[in-house]
This record gives sequence, C-alpha cells and structure tokens, in this order.
Amino acid sequence: MSGIRVLEAGPRALLVELDSGEDAEAFHAELLRSRAAGELPGVREIVPGARTVLLDGVEDRALAGRLRSWTVPPPSRGAGEAVEIPVVYDGPDLADVAEVWGVAVDEVPRIHARTEFRVAFCGFAPGFGYLTGLPGHLGVPRRTTPRTRVPAGALALAGPYTGVYPRPSPGGWQLIGRTPEPDALWDPGREPAALLTPGARVRFVPAGVRG
Repeated sequence: MSGIRVLEAGPRALLVELDSGEDAEAFHAELLRSRAAGELPGVREIVPGARTVLLDGVEDRALAGRLRSWTVPPPSRGAGEAVEIPVVYDGPDLADVAEVWGVAVDEVPRIHARTEFRVAFCGFAPGFGYLTGLPGHLGVPRRTTPRTRVPAGALALAGPYTGVYPRPSPGGWQLIGRTPEPDALWDPGREPAALLTPGARVRFVPAGVRG
C-alpha cells in the first residue's frame, strides 16, 4: 500500500489519508486488529471515512511514523458473522439501474442479493452505513434530480456504494428496494445503536422480487 499520509488532527488524534476507499477499509481493519492485540495503547476510537481513518486517544507520539510504513493486507470479506437484512426489491429506480448495468430488470435483485457487502464507513445520518462489495463496473450515478423525501428503509445505490436509509430524508441515490424492518437499522436503546458498523459483513435476503 502506497500513499499513506498521517496528519495530526489534535493533541491526541491522528488522521490517516489513503489513496482509495479499498485502502481505507484495509487500513481500518488492520488498526482494529492491532488495537485488539494491545498494540495501540490509549487509542479509544478508530473512525473510518471514505478515504481516511481517524485515531483518537493516541498516547504514542512515534505512532505516526510507524503508520506511514505499514504493510497492510486486504480486508478479509469472510471474517465474522454476516448481518442479514430482509429486502423487497421493488424500488422505483430498478429499470434505470438495469440499464446502467446492461441487464434485464429482474437481474438487478439477483445480482445484488448474491453479493456479500462490507460496511466501509458510516455517516450522512445515524445508522447509515456505506457498503462496498459490488464490482467496480456496477457503480451507478446519483439521480440528476434528488428526491425531497426518501422513505425509511429504502435500499439504494450510488457510485460504488449500497446503503439503507434509516429514517426519512432527502436523497439522490438510486432506489432499488426497501427493508420491511427499518427500525432495526438504528435503535438508541441498543448497544451499539447502529445495526451496521464499520467492518461488518452484510447480506441482503430477498423478501420479495418484482416481476
């Protein structure tokens, strides 16, 4: 892995910048492994982003130099039990996604459901995870005109990511389905509150397919 940049983000915080989302996922996974092994004393939080990872609670000031020279293996897609989310593939943008992918409309649910995803990072809204796993050629553009309201539980695609809206909000992602259990995505009374946390494996289980 090349292009590792480590910046001070505060008195006890470091921001690691990577060249790609895949590199950020791999770096985040290696940081979690290292912390579990006791190799990152004092580090309280490790927060991934699209191409960054933030470390908070850094006690070792020499850590920045070591991180710049890390050799990081690709993240394992087979580690840990997968979170399963039921989904009905009846979204209004199925035909548009099928056209971009160059497949029949009924192939979109089949392709999506047989893909294993991984939560790369979280953001936008509490409980919203940015999931990777689809091959690069299946990326889709955002809608030209965003919707003023996307319902809670909507399953959506944009760029290389898949996401599920945990609450109603505006949004410009392509909607291909919905989960009948949107309340499971974010529960403040649960620990952790978010069903989808960085690094988690995710599978979508068809509860119904249009056509």
